[in-house]
Amino acid sequence: GIFVKEKYRKKGRGRLLLSACQSWAEEMGAREFASDCELENEESLAFHLKSGFEIANRIICFIKKK
Repeated sequence: GIFVKEKYRKKGRGRLLLSACQSWAEEMGAREFASDCELENEESLAFHLKSGFEIANRIICFIKKK
């Protein structure tokens, strides 16, 4: 995953990081690139969609403590 501190957002840094990650993955022979974000993280969802990702699945994770 990538993370950009709030004060550096909206300046293209996320796109640069994503591009570097994708280039590395392609060099390693990857044919698919995946990512994720929390369901309520609308800013990350918008970034992913704007970057060409498509929603593949949405899940809810559960935990049961003793």
